[in-house]
Amino acid sequence: MLNYLKNVLENMPADWLNLTTHRLDIFNERLAKTEFLDHFENLFKNNNTAIAALSELPTAFDYIRLGHPLSCLLEWAIAKENSLPAKSVISFSSMTTPILAVLRKNLLENKKTQIVYTHSLPHSFDAEILHSVYNYQFDLKKVASVNDIPNFEGSTIFIAQAYKIEKRPISSNIDFFISHYPQLGSVILAIGKENEQYISEIQHVRRRETIAMTPANCLVALKALVAQVPFEQKQFEIEANKTQVLKSIVDITGTATKALVGSSGLSIQYAIMMGLVHDAVENHPGKAIKIIVPPNCYGGTNDQARRVAACIDNVEIVDLPVDGDNDMVKSVDLVLNQMAQEDAVPYIIAEIPTNPRVEVPDLIKLKEALSAKRKTPSGERAIDPVFILDQTFCPNVHFLGDGAILSSVRTISYASGSKFPSGGRCTAGYCVGNKKTVALMDKIELHLQLCDNEATDLQVEILAEQLPSMLQRIDDAYKNTRAFVNFIQKNLPAAKINFVSEALAAEGFTPSVFSLDLPTKGNTAEEKETYKRALNHKLINLMITEIPKESKYCVSYGQLKGCYWTIPATSTQGTTKEGDKDYIARVALSANMNLERHKEVFLEFVKGI
Repeated sequence: MLNYLKNVLENMPADWLNLTTHRLDIFNERLAKTEFLDHFENLFKNNNTAIAALSELPTAFDYIRLGHPLSCLLEWAIAKENSLPAKSVISFSSMTTPILAVLRKNLLENKKTQIVYTHSLPHSFDAEILHSVYNYQFDLKKVASVNDIPNFEGSTIFIAQAYKIEKRPISSNIDFFISHYPQLGSVILAIGKENEQYISEIQHVRRRETIAMTPANCLVALKALVAQVPFEQKQFEIEANKTQVLKSIVDITGTATKALVGSSGLSIQYAIMMGLVHDAVENHPGKAIKIIVPPNCYGGTNDQARRVAACIDNVEIVDLPVDGDNDMVKSVDLVLNQMAQEDAVPYIIAEIPTNPRVEVPDLIKLKEALSAKRKTPSGERAIDPVFILDQTFCPNVHFLGDGAILSSVRTISYASGSKFPSGGRCTAGYCVGNKKTVALMDKIELHLQLCDNEATDLQVEILAEQLPSMLQRIDDAYKNTRAFVNFIQKNLPAAKINFVSEALAAEGFTPSVFSLDLPTKGNTAEEKETYKRALNHKLINLMITEIPKESKYCVSYGQLKGCYWTIPATSTQGTTKEGDKDYIARVALSANMNLERHKEVFLEFVKGI
């Protein structure tokens, strides 16, 4: 096995190390990890390490959260070493989150947990906060060795540090064995038939609240495993890189408060969520906490918010309709009036521009709706909201600095780093707040550290390289997008395009993504919808076939080159309720692409309909 892995690492496709997102044309979400490993296992049996064969393996990418080829390989190899099924081994970039994944499942199952360790717990592990804020219940026990683990009625998690990958001493008293690999991440083994039910839950925590061990760190671990030696760590200019990143974020956002950088956009978002819940528990004890979310926003946000609410009794989800026939300002005003009547703590999550319809609300009216003084039924002043702004589409717009439109409203802005900040080279995300949120940002930082979800050293290095050119890339990509939108409007006027107006662009809203509602045919609503959905696929297939080096069926945005196509209903809105999904094409352009060739192929498509 080790010899085979050695040859695989020598021949692996460059994308295994460098790509953060999947291509949807070769991605079966339902079988994402299993399909990759099933095909890989066949190559292993046939001792096939040909570059062409490895390149054709089904993809396991999903922003490094669901997993990726190198995390799958590492998990497969560790499973072989420990005579376990590959699905029972799950890697994390975080040291803490695999523990939290088991605690979450046991909270919902009303099952007890003991956490046993020999040396030390992760430095950020805070038992009191995990009890009081996350609602997790557990016992902690330090032992001299794995042989000293006491019997326990419930789940036993055993934590050990290691500096190389080796067979673990698995005791019958252990349900979950977590290996901490300093500077790389951690790996959890789910042991025994009775714990197989935890596997999908642990993977889902990884997908929604953190990331898998990164490709670069998996490669370090795999090389050490193949050579049977301790891990060899790369040295980074950590302080210099971090200083550069924080300075760039402050310059880009126009804020003066401290920026926070996490391992992914959802890692940051989870820290925001838990930091705000913590603040509410401390400052508004006993009051209902309401997380107000657009029902059609992308799956990660929607799903994560509901997962938080499922664990904490006084946290509930409230829908905020923002797209299409709904006006964000009216919805915000209506829902905040309702929150005042309930004397609740309101936290609003929204994207500006919205996704996928790329709409921008009237910002002055939005500010007024968020700032309005409301009273509870007892006549007391209602708790003012915190506005959590997903600014991924337009991270260049200044919302929070002194004198900016949302400077007087408690607002926290965040962006996914796999988009413009890194140009798709890593998944790290960041958040900033205005001066009214300084105390809240401290809480968010606490939870980012508690979950061990801060950006890795390599991620910070990539952001240090990429952030200085971000504003120019945004500007150039917008110009390409505007030109393509104008071309489509001229040549297919029956299509409905959702994109910012010239007036909004003049105000600084210059996204490089638009949605395309293609013209349809049919006698009934069902026939028209079926025809339109088929037409979406026809367009995307033509683009990726005719321009394979630039056009990809892919969900991302803000990439360094090429053009990405997706259908939100079948990608980003995967966990959204069916009635709220958008079966339209979403197109994301970059600054570096052959725009004229894309126009030519689009004309071919128009002639074909």
